[in-house]
Amino acid sequence: MKQRFFLDLMYDGANYHGWQIQPNSPTIQSRLEMALSTVLKQDISVVGAGRTDTGVHAKQMFAHFDAVTSIDVVSLTHKLNSFLEDEISISRSIKVHQDAHARFDAISRTYNYFIHFNKNPFLKNKSWRYYQSLNVSLMNEAASLLTKFQDFTSFSKLHTQTKTNICRVKYACWKEENEQLVFAIEANRFLRNMVRAIVGTLVAVGEQKISLTDFVSIIESKNRKKAGVSAPAHGLYLSKISYPNTIFDGRQ
Repeated sequence: MKQRFFLDLMYDGANYHGWQIQPNSPTIQSRLEMALSTVLKQDISVVGAGRTDTGVHAKQMFAHFDAVTSIDVVSLTHKLNSFLEDEISISRSIKVHQDAHARFDAISRTYNYFIHFNKNPFLKNKSWRYYQSLNVSLMNEAASLLTKFQDFTSFSKLHTQTKTNICRVKYACWKEENEQLVFAIEANRFLRNMVRAIVGTLVAVGEQKISLTDFVSIIESKNRKKAGVSAPAHGLYLSKISYPNTIFDGRQ
């Protein structure tokens, strides 16, 4: 009988072509499936909680898989970490209910975007270096408006297979931390490229190239061409995914 497990993992996405398997390109999903299949000695497929793009990082990502043998989750975590490259780390393996789903059972996701202004070699591929000053107060006024809307077509990648562009943004705010500007946004779901498009547009607000009224008009237009350019992928982190406690069976 098959049993279902969640993996709680993190990764540096700089050297990967995103989460989803692609022909002849290293991806997080492909590396996980290879590691699991090797360690468990059976063909394993994984389903992620989402799909991060090329160069995007994750401080927390979840994925589920099914296995036909009994598994010691502590031992599995250690074996996977020994097998995987340094850029990917398994925080824990968790036995869950058979119908638990890493993507569909998630109730919220949080992303962070990092910007820095001074040259710092330790932030290469980890944060977006910006060369102009920004009005953070205006950016926060605009960010707070995101919670008042649900249709985010203006910030979605074009020609996707998504059935709806409706998202419920619970929180969006900029903070200054350790000489970096950090954007946090939480929602029940996100569209392809949504956070990077929002960040690029908020930066235009911070440069005072567009007004708060313009920002609202961009959202209401439901037109991606009217929004700002997408911020670079390397400043973006999937930071947290929340699930209802009922999907876990308590054995970790």
